[in-house]
Amino acid sequence: MDSADAPKNRFQRLSLARRLLLGALLWSILLVVGGVLTMTAVYRAETLNLLDDEHADTIRTLARAIRPLDDGTGRIEDIEERHPTDPRFTVPLSGKYWMIVAVDENGDPVADITSRSVFDETLVLPAGTIRQALDNPGQFISENAAGPAEEPARYTIQATSFPERENPVLLVAISDRTLSMAGVDRLRTILLVAMLALAGGTLLAMALGLRYALRPLDRVQSDLTEIREGRQAALSGDYPAEVTPLSEELNKLLEHNRAVVSRARTHVGNLAHALKTPLAVLRNEATGDTQLDEVVRRQSESMRSNVDHYLRRAQAAARAEALGARTQVLEAADGIARVMNKLFAAEDKTVSVEIPADIFVRTERQDLEEILGNLLDNACKWTKTTVVLSAEQDGDGMVVIRIDDDGPGLSPEEREQAVKRGVRIDETAPGTGLGLSIVADIADMNGGNLTLKESPMGGLRASVRLRRA
Repeated sequence: MDSADAPKNRFQRLSLARRLLLGALLWSILLVVGGVLTMTAVYRAETLNLLDDEHADTIRTLARAIRPLDDGTGRIEDIEERHPTDPRFTVPLSGKYWMIVAVDENGDPVADITSRSVFDETLVLPAGTIRQALDNPGQFISENAAGPAEEPARYTIQATSFPERENPVLLVAISDRTLSMAGVDRLRTILLVAMLALAGGTLLAMALGLRYALRPLDRVQSDLTEIREGRQAALSGDYPAEVTPLSEELNKLLEHNRAVVSRARTHVGNLAHALKTPLAVLRNEATGDTQLDEVVRRQSESMRSNVDHYLRRAQAAARAEALGARTQVLEAADGIARVMNKLFAAEDKTVSVEIPADIFVRTERQDLEEILGNLLDNACKWTKTTVVLSAEQDGDGMVVIRIDDDGPGLSPEEREQAVKRGVRIDETAPGTGLGLSIVADIADMNGGNLTLKESPMGGLRASVRLRRA
Protein backbone atom coordinates (compact mmCIF):
# COMPACT_ATOMS: atom_id res chain seq x y z
CA MET A 1 0.00 0.00 0.00
CA ASP A 2 1.21 3.50 -0.83
CA SER A 3 2.31 5.29 2.34
CA ALA A 4 0.39 8.38 1.20
CA ASP A 5 -2.84 6.38 1.30
CA ALA A 6 -2.29 5.19 4.88
CA PRO A 7 -3.59 8.35 6.67
CA LYS A 8 -6.60 8.39 4.35
CA ASN A 9 -7.40 4.76 5.13
CA ARG A 10 -7.00 5.37 8.85
CA PHE A 11 -9.46 8.26 8.64
CA GLN A 12 -11.93 6.14 6.68
CA ARG A 13 -11.84 3.54 9.45
CA LEU A 14 -12.77 6.11 12.11
CA SER A 15 -16.22 5.71 13.61
CA LEU A 16 -18.91 8.26 12.80
CA ALA A 17 -18.80 9.60 16.36
CA ARG A 18 -15.02 10.08 16.21
CA ARG A 19 -15.25 11.79 12.84
CA LEU A 20 -17.83 14.24 14.17
CA LEU A 21 -15.87 14.85 17.35
CA LEU A 22 -12.64 15.32 15.40
CA GLY A 23 -14.33 17.88 13.15
CA ALA A 24 -15.81 19.64 16.18
CA LEU A 25 -12.42 19.65 17.89
CA LEU A 26 -10.69 21.21 14.89
CA TRP A 27 -13.44 23.81 14.61
CA SER A 28 -13.21 24.53 18.35
CA ILE A 29 -9.45 25.06 18.12
CA LEU A 30 -9.91 27.42 15.17
CA LEU A 31 -12.72 29.24 16.99
CA VAL A 32 -10.78 29.59 20.24
CA VAL A 33 -7.54 30.79 18.61
CA GLY A 34 -9.26 33.05 16.11
CA GLY A 35 -11.72 34.39 18.68
CA VAL A 36 -9.06 35.19 21.26
CA LEU A 37 -6.77 36.88 18.72
CA THR A 38 -9.61 38.85 17.12
CA MET A 39 -11.21 40.03 20.37
CA THR A 40 -7.83 40.90 21.86
CA ALA A 41 -6.91 42.93 18.77
CA VAL A 42 -10.26 44.73 18.89
CA TYR A 43 -9.84 45.51 22.59
CA ARG A 44 -6.27 46.76 22.04
CA ALA A 45 -7.42 48.99 19.18
CA GLU A 46 -10.31 50.34 21.26
CA THR A 47 -7.95 51.04 24.17
CA LEU A 48 -5.64 53.00 21.89
CA ASN A 49 -8.62 54.89 20.48
CA LEU A 50 -9.62 55.91 23.99
CA LEU A 51 -6.07 57.14 24.66
CA ASP A 52 -6.09 59.03 21.35
CA ASP A 53 -9.42 60.68 22.25
CA GLU A 54 -8.01 61.66 25.65
CA HIS A 55 -4.90 63.04 23.96
CA ALA A 56 -7.03 65.06 21.55
CA ASP A 57 -8.79 66.74 24.49
CA THR A 58 -5.43 67.47 26.10
CA ILE A 59 -4.07 68.99 22.88
CA ARG A 60 -7.13 71.22 22.47
CA THR A 61 -6.57 72.48 26.01
CA LEU A 62 -2.88 73.12 25.26
CA ALA A 63 -3.80 75.11 22.16
CA ARG A 64 -5.58 77.63 24.40
CA ALA A 65 -2.61 77.81 26.80
CA ILE A 66 -0.09 79.17 24.24
CA ARG A 67 0.90 82.83 24.03
CA PRO A 68 2.14 83.29 20.46
CA LEU A 69 5.47 85.10 20.06
CA ASP A 70 7.40 85.99 16.95
CA ASP A 71 10.46 87.84 18.10
CA GLY A 72 12.80 85.97 15.83
CA THR A 73 14.12 83.77 18.61
CA GLY A 74 11.59 80.98 18.15
CA ARG A 75 10.57 81.27 21.80
CA ILE A 76 7.14 80.32 23.01
CA GLU A 77 5.30 81.20 26.20
CA ASP A 78 2.45 79.45 27.92
CA ILE A 79 -0.39 80.58 30.14
CA GLU A 80 -0.06 78.38 33.23
CA GLU A 81 -3.61 78.80 34.46
CA ARG A 82 -4.82 77.34 31.16
CA HIS A 83 -2.80 74.12 31.44
CA PRO A 84 -4.69 70.78 31.45
CA THR A 85 -6.15 70.24 34.90
CA ASP A 86 -5.49 66.49 35.24
CA PRO A 87 -3.41 66.23 38.48
CA ARG A 88 -1.29 63.47 36.97
CA PHE A 89 0.41 66.08 34.80
CA THR A 90 1.96 67.52 38.01
CA VAL A 91 3.23 64.22 39.49
CA PRO A 92 6.75 63.24 38.36
CA LEU A 93 6.79 60.30 35.94
CA SER A 94 3.09 59.65 36.55
CA GLY A 95 2.60 58.27 33.05
CA LYS A 96 0.74 61.37 31.77
CA TYR A 97 2.76 64.04 29.94
CA TRP A 98 2.35 66.96 27.56
CA MET A 99 4.73 69.11 25.50
CA ILE A 100 4.59 72.30 23.52
CA VAL A 101 7.38 72.34 20.94
CA ALA A 102 8.43 75.23 18.68
CA VAL A 103 10.09 74.24 15.42
CA ASP A 104 12.08 76.17 12.86
CA GLU A 105 11.53 76.37 9.14
CA ASN A 106 13.24 72.95 8.75
CA GLY A 107 10.95 71.30 11.27
CA ASP A 108 13.65 70.91 13.88
CA PRO A 109 12.65 71.60 17.54
CA VAL A 110 14.11 74.86 18.85
CA ALA A 111 12.23 75.33 22.14
CA ASP A 112 9.77 73.40 24.26
CA ILE A 113 7.61 73.56 27.35
CA THR A 114 6.76 70.31 29.20
CA SER A 115 4.45 69.24 31.98
CA ARG A 116 5.87 68.86 35.49
CA SER A 117 5.33 65.09 35.25
CA VAL A 118 8.25 64.87 32.80
CA PHE A 119 10.44 65.81 35.76
CA ASP A 120 14.09 65.95 34.71
CA GLU A 121 13.81 63.36 31.94
CA THR A 122 14.28 64.18 28.30
CA LEU A 123 11.48 63.52 25.84
CA VAL A 124 12.55 62.63 22.31
CA LEU A 125 9.71 62.78 19.82
CA PRO A 126 9.66 60.21 16.99
CA ALA A 127 11.11 61.97 13.96
CA GLY A 128 8.76 60.25 11.56
CA THR A 129 5.74 61.31 13.55
CA ILE A 130 6.97 64.96 13.65
CA ARG A 131 7.38 65.02 9.90
CA GLN A 132 3.95 63.46 9.35
CA ALA A 133 2.34 66.02 11.69
CA LEU A 134 4.06 68.92 9.93
CA ASP A 135 2.91 67.59 6.56
CA ASN A 136 -0.69 67.35 7.84
CA PRO A 137 -1.24 70.46 9.99
CA GLY A 138 -4.29 70.32 12.23
CA GLN A 139 -4.53 66.49 12.18
CA PHE A 140 -3.88 64.27 15.17
CA ILE A 141 -1.01 61.87 14.42
CA SER A 142 -0.54 58.97 16.87
CA GLU A 143 2.41 56.61 17.31
CA ASN A 144 3.74 54.11 19.86
CA ALA A 145 7.21 54.82 21.23
CA ALA A 146 9.25 54.77 24.44
CA GLY A 147 8.24 57.22 27.19
CA PRO A 148 10.43 59.33 29.52
CA ALA A 149 11.19 56.34 31.75
CA GLU A 150 11.61 54.00 28.76
CA GLU A 151 8.12 52.65 29.40
CA PRO A 152 5.87 51.81 26.43
CA ALA A 153 3.98 54.98 25.61
CA ARG A 154 1.42 56.38 23.20
CA TYR A 155 2.22 59.72 21.47
CA THR A 156 -0.29 62.01 19.78
CA ILE A 157 1.05 65.10 17.94
CA GLN A 158 -0.72 67.99 16.23
CA ALA A 159 0.99 70.76 14.24
CA THR A 160 -0.83 74.05 14.98
CA SER A 161 -0.22 77.38 13.20
CA PHE A 162 -0.75 80.84 14.67
CA PRO A 163 -1.12 84.07 12.71
CA GLU A 164 1.50 85.73 14.90
CA ARG A 165 4.11 83.03 14.15
CA GLU A 166 5.75 82.09 10.93
CA ASN A 167 6.52 78.48 11.99
CA PRO A 168 4.01 76.06 13.48
CA VAL A 169 3.97 74.75 17.04
CA LEU A 170 3.76 71.04 17.89
CA LEU A 171 1.31 70.10 20.62
CA VAL A 172 2.08 66.69 22.13
CA ALA A 173 0.16 64.46 24.56
CA ILE A 174 1.78 61.28 25.91
CA SER A 175 0.38 58.38 27.99
CA ASP A 176 2.02 55.33 29.52
CA ARG A 177 0.59 52.19 27.83
CA THR A 178 1.69 49.76 30.55
CA LEU A 179 -1.73 49.57 32.22
CA SER A 180 -3.47 49.31 28.87
CA MET A 181 -1.21 46.47 27.78
CA ALA A 182 -1.74 44.72 31.11
CA GLY A 183 -5.49 45.04 30.56
CA VAL A 184 -5.11 43.49 27.11
CA ASP A 185 -3.11 40.59 28.61
CA ARG A 186 -5.72 40.05 31.32
CA LEU A 187 -8.50 40.07 28.74
CA ARG A 188 -6.58 37.58 26.59
CA THR A 189 -6.21 35.22 29.56
CA ILE A 190 -9.87 35.54 30.55
CA LEU A 191 -11.02 34.98 26.97
CA LEU A 192 -8.74 31.98 26.54
CA VAL A 193 -9.96 30.31 29.74
CA ALA A 194 -13.61 31.13 29.03
CA MET A 195 -13.52 29.94 25.43
CA LEU A 196 -11.59 26.78 26.30
CA ALA A 197 -14.18 26.01 28.97
CA LEU A 198 -16.97 26.72 26.47
CA ALA A 199 -15.35 24.57 23.79
CA GLY A 200 -14.66 21.75 26.26
CA GLY A 201 -18.23 21.85 27.54
CA THR A 202 -19.56 21.87 23.99
CA LEU A 203 -17.41 18.88 23.01
CA LEU A 204 -18.49 16.99 26.13
CA ALA A 205 -22.15 17.74 25.45
CA MET A 206 -21.66 16.70 21.83
CA ALA A 207 -19.98 13.43 22.86
CA LEU A 208 -22.83 12.62 25.25
CA GLY A 209 -25.36 13.58 22.60
CA LEU A 210 -23.68 11.39 20.00
CA ARG A 211 -23.55 8.51 22.46
CA TYR A 212 -27.27 8.85 23.04
CA ALA A 213 -28.07 9.46 19.35
CA LEU A 214 -26.06 6.45 18.12
CA ARG A 215 -27.50 4.09 20.74
CA PRO A 216 -30.08 2.71 18.23
CA LEU A 217 -27.18 1.56 16.03
CA ASP A 218 -25.76 -0.32 19.02
CA ARG A 219 -29.17 -1.98 19.36
CA VAL A 220 -29.08 -2.93 15.68
CA GLN A 221 -25.63 -4.49 16.18
CA SER A 222 -26.82 -6.34 19.29
CA ASP A 223 -29.94 -7.62 17.49
CA LEU A 224 -27.84 -8.79 14.53
CA THR A 225 -25.58 -10.68 16.94
CA GLU A 226 -28.67 -12.31 18.46
CA ILE A 227 -29.88 -13.26 14.96
CA ARG A 228 -26.49 -14.65 13.96
CA GLU A 229 -26.34 -16.75 17.11
CA GLY A 230 -29.91 -17.98 16.66
CA ARG A 231 -31.55 -16.31 19.64
CA GLN A 232 -33.99 -14.30 17.50
CA ALA A 233 -35.19 -14.38 13.91
CA ALA A 234 -35.44 -10.70 12.98
CA LEU A 235 -34.75 -7.14 14.12
CA SER A 236 -37.43 -6.16 16.58
CA GLY A 237 -38.35 -3.15 18.67
CA ASP A 238 -38.99 0.50 17.94
CA TYR A 239 -36.20 2.38 16.20
CA PRO A 240 -35.93 6.11 15.41
CA ALA A 241 -37.25 7.29 12.07
CA GLU A 242 -33.70 7.44 10.62
CA VAL A 243 -32.92 3.83 11.57
CA THR A 244 -36.32 2.23 10.83
CA PRO A 245 -35.70 1.96 7.03
CA LEU A 246 -32.38 0.21 7.75
CA SER A 247 -34.01 -2.30 10.11
CA GLU A 248 -36.79 -3.00 7.60
CA GLU A 249 -34.32 -3.61 4.79
CA LEU A 250 -32.21 -5.89 6.99
CA ASN A 251 -35.29 -7.91 7.91
CA LYS A 252 -36.14 -8.25 4.22
CA LEU A 253 -32.57 -9.37 3.53
CA LEU A 254 -32.79 -11.98 6.31
CA GLU A 255 -36.08 -13.27 4.91
CA HIS A 256 -34.57 -13.42 1.42
CA ASN A 257 -31.59 -15.36 2.81
CA ARG A 258 -33.92 -17.90 4.41
CA ALA A 259 -35.87 -18.24 1.16
CA VAL A 260 -32.68 -18.81 -0.84
CA VAL A 261 -31.48 -21.47 1.60
CA SER A 262 -34.89 -23.16 1.53
CA ARG A 263 -34.90 -23.24 -2.28
CA ALA A 264 -31.34 -24.61 -2.29
CA ARG A 265 -32.36 -27.44 0.04
CA THR A 266 -35.36 -28.22 -2.14
CA HIS A 267 -33.24 -28.30 -5.31
CA VAL A 268 -30.64 -30.49 -3.61
CA GLY A 269 -33.33 -32.95 -2.51
CA ASN A 270 -34.87 -33.06 -5.97
CA LEU A 271 -31.46 -33.63 -7.53
CA ALA A 272 -30.78 -36.47 -5.09
CA HIS A 273 -33.97 -38.28 -6.05
CA ALA A 274 -33.41 -37.60 -9.76
CA LEU A 275 -29.91 -39.13 -9.66
CA LYS A 276 -30.41 -41.98 -7.23
CA THR A 277 -33.32 -43.59 -9.09
CA PRO A 278 -31.46 -44.07 -12.44
CA LEU A 279 -28.40 -45.35 -10.55
CA ALA A 280 -30.54 -47.87 -8.68
CA VAL A 281 -32.03 -49.04 -11.99
CA LEU A 282 -28.57 -49.49 -13.46
CA ARG A 283 -27.40 -51.53 -10.47
CA ASN A 284 -30.51 -53.73 -10.57
CA GLU A 285 -30.16 -54.36 -14.28
CA ALA A 286 -26.49 -55.30 -14.05
CA THR A 287 -27.08 -58.71 -12.38
CA GLY A 288 -25.19 -60.86 -14.82
CA ASP A 289 -21.68 -62.27 -14.64
CA THR A 290 -20.32 -60.57 -17.73
CA GLN A 291 -17.53 -58.04 -17.70
CA LEU A 292 -20.00 -55.34 -18.78
CA ASP A 293 -22.23 -56.09 -15.81
CA GLU A 294 -19.25 -55.86 -13.49
CA VAL A 295 -18.18 -52.52 -14.97
CA VAL A 296 -21.73 -51.13 -14.68
CA ARG A 297 -22.04 -52.24 -11.06
CA ARG A 298 -18.65 -50.82 -10.12
CA GLN A 299 -19.15 -47.49 -11.89
CA SER A 300 -22.72 -47.05 -10.69
CA GLU A 301 -21.59 -47.70 -7.11
CA SER A 302 -18.82 -45.13 -7.57
CA MET A 303 -21.34 -42.66 -8.98
CA ARG A 304 -23.72 -43.27 -6.06
CA SER A 305 -20.85 -42.69 -3.63
CA ASN A 306 -19.95 -39.40 -5.32
CA VAL A 307 -23.59 -38.31 -5.49
CA ASP A 308 -24.06 -39.00 -1.77
CA HIS A 309 -20.88 -37.16 -0.90
CA TYR A 310 -21.43 -34.02 -2.93
CA LEU A 311 -25.14 -33.80 -2.23
CA ARG A 312 -24.44 -33.92 1.48
CA ARG A 313 -21.76 -31.26 1.04
CA ALA A 314 -24.24 -29.09 -0.87
CA GLN A 315 -26.90 -29.54 1.80
CA ALA A 316 -24.41 -28.75 4.57
CA ALA A 317 -23.13 -25.70 2.70
CA ALA A 318 -26.67 -24.38 2.22
CA ARG A 319 -27.43 -24.82 5.92
CA ALA A 320 -24.10 -23.27 6.94
CA GLU A 321 -24.95 -20.10 4.98
CA ALA A 322 -28.21 -19.62 6.88
CA LEU A 323 -28.21 -16.97 9.61
CA GLY A 324 -29.57 -17.62 13.05
CA ALA A 325 -28.54 -21.27 13.42
CA ARG A 326 -28.43 -22.29 17.10
CA THR A 327 -28.70 -25.84 18.40
CA GLN A 328 -28.50 -27.30 21.89
CA VAL A 329 -25.89 -30.05 21.85
CA LEU A 330 -27.47 -32.10 24.65
CA GLU A 331 -30.87 -32.30 22.95
CA ALA A 332 -29.41 -33.48 19.63
CA ALA A 333 -26.99 -35.89 21.34
CA ASP A 334 -29.71 -37.52 23.49
CA GLY A 335 -31.81 -38.28 20.41
CA ILE A 336 -28.93 -39.88 18.49
CA ALA A 337 -27.71 -41.79 21.57
CA ARG A 338 -31.14 -43.34 22.16
CA VAL A 339 -31.22 -44.57 18.55
CA MET A 340 -27.73 -46.05 18.83
CA ASN A 341 -28.53 -47.77 22.15
CA LYS A 342 -31.49 -49.48 20.52
CA LEU A 343 -29.56 -50.50 17.39
CA PHE A 344 -26.63 -52.03 19.34
CA ALA A 345 -28.50 -53.34 22.37
CA ALA A 346 -28.17 -56.93 21.11
CA GLU A 347 -24.37 -56.54 21.13
CA ASP A 348 -24.34 -55.18 24.72
CA LYS A 349 -22.93 -51.86 23.53
CA THR A 350 -24.07 -48.62 25.17
CA VAL A 351 -23.69 -44.92 24.51
CA SER A 352 -23.53 -42.57 27.50
CA VAL A 353 -23.97 -38.80 27.21
CA GLU A 354 -22.05 -36.39 29.46
CA ILE A 355 -22.97 -32.95 28.13
CA PRO A 356 -24.10 -29.86 30.12
CA ALA A 357 -27.46 -28.42 29.12
CA ASP A 358 -26.11 -24.89 28.56
CA ILE A 359 -23.87 -25.71 25.59
CA PHE A 360 -25.12 -24.48 22.21
CA VAL A 361 -23.43 -24.47 18.82
CA ARG A 362 -23.92 -22.13 15.88
CA THR A 363 -24.88 -25.00 13.60
CA GLU A 364 -28.15 -26.25 12.11
CA ARG A 365 -29.65 -29.14 14.08
CA GLN A 366 -29.64 -31.34 10.96
CA ASP A 367 -25.90 -30.79 10.50
CA LEU A 368 -25.15 -31.52 14.16
CA GLU A 369 -27.23 -34.72 13.99
CA GLU A 370 -25.39 -35.73 10.80
CA ILE A 371 -22.06 -35.24 12.61
CA LEU A 372 -23.09 -37.12 15.76
CA GLY A 373 -24.85 -39.85 13.81
CA ASN A 374 -21.82 -40.67 11.67
CA LEU A 375 -19.35 -40.54 14.57
CA LEU A 376 -21.51 -42.56 16.99
CA ASP A 377 -22.31 -45.14 14.32
CA ASN A 378 -18.62 -45.56 13.58
CA ALA A 379 -17.74 -45.73 17.29
CA CYS A 380 -20.48 -48.28 18.08
CA LYS A 381 -19.32 -50.55 15.25
CA TRP A 382 -15.83 -50.81 16.67
CA THR A 383 -16.24 -50.38 20.43
CA LYS A 384 -16.17 -53.36 22.77
CA THR A 385 -18.80 -52.21 25.24
CA THR A 386 -18.98 -48.44 25.84
CA VAL A 387 -19.03 -45.19 23.88
CA VAL A 388 -18.88 -41.88 25.79
CA LEU A 389 -20.21 -38.70 24.18
CA SER A 390 -19.05 -35.49 25.95
CA ALA A 391 -18.77 -31.78 25.19
CA GLU A 392 -17.26 -28.66 26.72
CA GLN A 393 -16.56 -25.03 25.85
CA ASP A 394 -12.99 -23.87 25.26
CA GLY A 395 -11.52 -20.42 25.65
CA ASP A 396 -11.61 -19.55 21.93
CA GLY A 397 -15.38 -19.29 21.53
CA MET A 398 -15.64 -22.91 20.37
CA VAL A 399 -17.39 -26.06 21.58
CA VAL A 400 -15.43 -29.34 21.57
CA ILE A 401 -17.53 -32.50 21.15
CA ARG A 402 -15.72 -35.78 21.90
CA ILE A 403 -16.70 -39.38 21.11
CA ASP A 404 -14.54 -41.94 22.94
CA ASP A 405 -14.72 -45.72 22.57
CA ASP A 406 -12.86 -48.69 24.02
CA GLY A 407 -12.34 -50.43 20.72
CA PRO A 408 -9.06 -51.31 18.98
CA GLY A 409 -8.46 -47.73 17.82
CA LEU A 410 -6.38 -46.62 14.82
CA SER A 411 -2.71 -46.05 14.21
CA PRO A 412 -1.57 -42.49 13.33
CA GLU A 413 -1.33 -43.45 9.66
CA GLU A 414 -4.82 -44.97 9.70
CA ARG A 415 -6.25 -41.86 11.38
CA GLU A 416 -4.86 -39.71 8.58
CA GLN A 417 -6.36 -41.99 5.94
CA ALA A 418 -9.72 -42.38 7.69
CA VAL A 419 -10.92 -38.80 6.98
CA LYS A 420 -10.32 -39.12 3.24
CA ARG A 421 -13.41 -39.58 1.11
CA GLY A 422 -14.31 -43.17 0.29
CA VAL A 423 -11.45 -44.72 2.28
CA ARG A 424 -12.43 -47.75 4.39
CA ILE A 425 -9.89 -49.03 6.88
CA ASP A 426 -11.65 -52.40 7.11
CA GLU A 427 -13.19 -53.53 3.81
CA THR A 428 -15.13 -56.30 5.59
CA ALA A 429 -17.21 -53.81 7.60
CA PRO A 430 -20.38 -52.42 6.01
CA GLY A 431 -20.43 -48.83 4.76
CA THR A 432 -19.24 -46.54 2.00
CA GLY A 433 -16.26 -44.94 3.68
CA LEU A 434 -17.91 -41.50 3.50
CA GLY A 435 -18.86 -41.01 7.15
CA LEU A 436 -15.74 -39.35 8.55
CA SER A 437 -15.10 -37.28 5.41
CA ILE A 438 -18.67 -35.99 5.56
CA VAL A 439 -18.20 -35.08 9.22
CA ALA A 440 -14.97 -33.24 8.38
CA ASP A 441 -16.67 -31.35 5.54
CA ILE A 442 -19.68 -30.32 7.63
CA ALA A 443 -17.47 -29.23 10.52
CA ASP A 444 -15.30 -27.18 8.17
CA MET A 445 -18.33 -25.47 6.59
CA ASN A 446 -19.54 -24.53 10.07
CA GLY A 447 -16.23 -22.97 11.05
CA GLY A 448 -14.81 -25.99 12.88
CA ASN A 449 -12.76 -29.13 12.28
CA LEU A 450 -12.47 -32.86 13.01
CA THR A 451 -9.46 -34.51 14.65
CA LEU A 452 -8.80 -38.19 15.49
CA LYS A 453 -6.66 -39.16 18.49
CA GLU A 454 -6.08 -42.03 20.84
CA SER A 455 -8.81 -42.20 23.48
CA PRO A 456 -8.08 -42.46 27.23
CA MET A 457 -10.47 -45.45 27.11
CA GLY A 458 -8.04 -47.29 24.84
CA GLY A 459 -9.84 -46.87 21.53
CA LEU A 460 -10.35 -43.90 19.25
CA ARG A 461 -11.29 -40.35 20.22
CA ALA A 462 -13.05 -38.26 17.55
CA SER A 463 -13.09 -34.54 18.46
CA VAL A 464 -15.23 -32.02 16.60
CA ARG A 465 -14.83 -28.27 17.21
CA LEU A 466 -17.80 -26.05 16.30
CA ARG A 467 -18.54 -22.37 16.88
CA ARG A 468 -20.22 -21.64 20.18
CA ALA A 469 -23.62 -19.93 20.06
